[in-house]
Amino acid sequence: MTVQHHPGDDLLLSYAAGALAESWSLAIAAHLAHCPQCRANIFRAEEVGGVLLSEIDPVAMLPNSLDQVFEAIHETPEKHVSELAGPAKSEESAVASFLPKSLQDYVGKDIDNLPWQRLGTDGHQFLVDTNDQSAQARLLRIKAGRPVPSHGHNGRELTLVLAGAFEDETSRFSVGDLQDVDQETIHKPIAGSGEDCICLAVTDAPLRFKEFLPRLFQPVFKI
Repeated sequence: MTVQHHPGDDLLLSYAAGALAESWSLAIAAHLAHCPQCRANIFRAEEVGGVLLSEIDPVAMLPNSLDQVFEAIHETPEKHVSELAGPAKSEESAVASFLPKSLQDYVGKDIDNLPWQRLGTDGHQFLVDTNDQSAQARLLRIKAGRPVPSHGHNGRELTLVLAGAFEDETSRFSVGDLQDVDQETIHKPIAGSGEDCICLAVTDAPLRFKEFLPRLFQPVFKI
């Protein structure tokens, strides 16, 4: 299935430059696993960045610069470098998973055994643990054919479909598609029929729910 919805150029360029915060980077990395078009765009952006770096006049480094680099490498959490290190060897039997490798490093492979938190009668969430203080990443699982309460946004929200599909007033989103919305968007996503919709969502501000009950429990769910 061809991916129809992609991240904006600002996100791709920041990701290629290594300037994107962790939660947003996680969503982009997971999207790239599904999207050869965006992978090609990232490659071109990195090529341009390399050319620009080659044209910068060299600057003398501090005597202990190399030591600082090695120290930073050793302090980097394993989940951030596993993509470069290659597949981890394990004596445990592998669990089949539709999750991209970048996301498995955070939540594992067996999504059914995560400690899901119930959101009303039709949904669940799992907060993804990152070091990012500017945004929150979460997995959302919405029952097939059921809606998410109508809401607006106080900031930016990225939603990447990992399984199933959903549609709202703007379009239909299937596996690999990434929806990017801001304060201008008010919508009521509905999971597609046939299977639950599982998404990775990243937000940098609380949602604006129109209904009373979602607003009442919003502080508990941190959404």
